[in-house]
Amino acid sequence: MAAYRLNVRVFWPLATCGCMALLGLWTRAGPAWEAALLLALLLAGLALRPRRLAPGTPAAPKFDPRRRRAALEDFYARQLRLSPHVLGHSRAHVGLVLGELLRAGRAAGRLGLRGAWVPVGSAFEQHQVRSPDAFDVLVPLRLPPAASLRVERSPGGGGGAWLCALRVAASGGLSGALCAEEAGGAGRLLSAALVLRWFQGHVQRCLGAVRSRLQDRAHVTLAAGPGRPLALRVVPRSDYVCCHLSLAVRLIPAVPVGQALYLTPWPAAQPGALWTLDVSKPEQRLLSWLREHGPADACHLKCLQILKGLRDLGGRSLEQPLASQWGQVLSSYLLKTALLALLLRGPMRAWADQLLVERLEDLVAFLADSLQRRVLLHAFLGNSALPEAIGVPKLLKEASPVNLLADFEGPTLDKVAAHLLNTWRQAPHIIRMYSGHRMFRQRWVDEIMPFSC
Repeated sequence: MAAYRLNVRVFWPLATCGCMALLGLWTRAGPAWEAALLLALLLAGLALRPRRLAPGTPAAPKFDPRRRRAALEDFYARQLRLSPHVLGHSRAHVGLVLGELLRAGRAAGRLGLRGAWVPVGSAFEQHQVRSPDAFDVLVPLRLPPAASLRVERSPGGGGGAWLCALRVAASGGLSGALCAEEAGGAGRLLSAALVLRWFQGHVQRCLGAVRSRLQDRAHVTLAAGPGRPLALRVVPRSDYVCCHLSLAVRLIPAVPVGQALYLTPWPAAQPGALWTLDVSKPEQRLLSWLREHGPADACHLKCLQILKGLRDLGGRSLEQPLASQWGQVLSSYLLKTALLALLLRGPMRAWADQLLVERLEDLVAFLADSLQRRVLLHAFLGNSALPEAIGVPKLLKEASPVNLLADFEGPTLDKVAAHLLNTWRQAPHIIRMYSGHRMFRQRWVDEIMPFSC
C-alpha cells in the first residue's frame, strides 16, 4: 500500500528555494526568479512522493485514540458481531439434525456412536465472527464393552500437537479392520485413518436412515473430500428469512479418555495410528470461569473477535509465500491461546469494555513478542498457572509444556510479527480499505466450504 509522508531531507532546501522565489517575485529581479520557482516545484514533487511500505515497516501513520476506537467499534458492529437471534436458530437446526443422526447411530453394531454430541469451537464459545454458519462438533464413539485401550504419548507432532497412540489389548473386541500392527510386531494400535474411513461410511448410512424424517425441516447432505474434514451441509427449510443459511457442521470422531478429554484423529497421521488430545471442554470451563470473575462488560472475547478480523484483513495485502504462512501462524487457536495466557496474568477487572483499545494493544504486543521469542505454550498442557477451581485433569497437569510455535521457522515468525504490528498501527486505514461483506463472504466460500456436495 502507498503512504504519503514528508521527506524532511528535502523540506529545508525546498523552503529555502520557496523563499528565494517569493523574494524574486517581490523584487522582480529578472529571469532568475523563474528558475528558482521551477526548482521549488521540482523539490516539492520529491518531498511529497509516495513511498511503498513493506510488510512490517514501522513507519505507519498514527491515529487519534478516539478515531481508532471508533473504527474498531464500527468494524466489530458491522462485520464481526453475530446476531444472537440468528445464532440461536442456527444452533437449533444443528441440534435437530445431529439428534436424529446420532439416535440412528446408537443402534449400530459393535462399534457405533454414543448418542451424544459435544459442541466445540468458536460458535459455542461466543467468539465466532462474521456469520453463524460453521460449527464444529465432536462425535464420541461407543467402543465394544470388552475394548481395552491404553493411551501412550508419542514423540513429535506438527503444530505443537500432543500426539497419542491407542494400544489395543488382544482381547479388546475391536475388529482387526480398525487396527494397525505396531512397528516390530509389539502389538496393535487403533488406527486413526481406518476409524475415519469407518466413521464416514457409518455417518452416511445413518443419514440415509433419517433423511426422510428431516426432509420437512432441512435439506441435509454429507460433504467430504481428500484432505478435507467430514461435514454435514444443512439448508434449513424455514419460513424465517434469517434462517436461510447454508450451515456447515464439521463432524469429528472422538475417543473418550475420561475427565471430559477426547482423542481425535490427527490429520497428518494418515495412514498412521496417531491421535491428538482435544481439550475443548476444559477450555470452555476456563472461559466460563473468567467470565464469572470479570466485569459485567468484559471485552476479552470482543478483543479476540476484532483480532481475528484484523488478521483476515492484514493478510489481504501479502504476497505468497507470506500470505499462506500468515494464516498458518496466526490460526484462530493460536490467537485464543495468546488471549488465555494474557488473561491468566490478571487482573480481570482490567478487561472492562472502556479499556478495549488498551487491551487489544496489549494482546497484539504479547503475541508479537511471543512470535519473536519463538515461544507460545499450550494453555493447558503442563501449565501450573491454571486456577484449581476449573478442575484441571491430572493428565493435563502432568504433561510436559508444548510450544505451539515449535514447527515454524524463525524468519517466518519474524515477518509475521512485523506485519502484525504494522497491521495494528494502520488498523483504521486497513479497515476502511479492505473491510466489506463481499470480501468476508467470498473468503468463507473459498476456504470453509469448498466441498463437492
